[in-house]
Amino acid sequence: MSDEVAANESVVSSSDDATEAFDERSEAERQRDEYLNALQRLQADFENYRKRVARLSEEAATRSAGDLVSKILPVLDAFDYALAHFASTESEEAVALGQARGLLLDTLIREGLERMDDVGAPFDPQIHDAVAHVEGEGESDGPMVDEVLRAGYRWKGVVLRPAMVKVRG
Repeated sequence: MSDEVAANESVVSSSDDATEAFDERSEAERQRDEYLNALQRLQADFENYRKRVARLSEEAATRSAGDLVSKILPVLDAFDYALAHFASTESEEAVALGQARGLLLDTLIREGLERMDDVGAPFDPQIHDAVAHVEGEGESDGPMVDEVLRAGYRWKGVVLRPAMVKVRG
């Protein structure tokens, strides 16, 4: 009988060893899963951070370029006024001014500048600054831009300067 008891104790101790080994393996798998989840969260957080930094950097570059362009707008205005002054003459100076203005404006347009100077367009207080008003001929479409006194500009969709206009209607 003692052999049977010893055999039973040996079976019990081997099952305890197996249970203990199983518990250790389960604990190792649980830790592995926790580390894997933590790593995946960290990778996702880093990817989101990288995208956010790239977006903020691009926005800052666009904003600073827009600031520079707003400082150049008076130069474009000076070209416009000079060309208006030379409109009745065909001098070489007028041609040279027109070409210089065209080069500057074309370069800025390629980079994202948009000129807002549409006569006859519906008045929009977001992009127009009404400085004068003339009576309309009974139009029901609402106020319209009658004359552009100073062109407005948009930089990549953001209004840098509203157009100074005379409104009809």
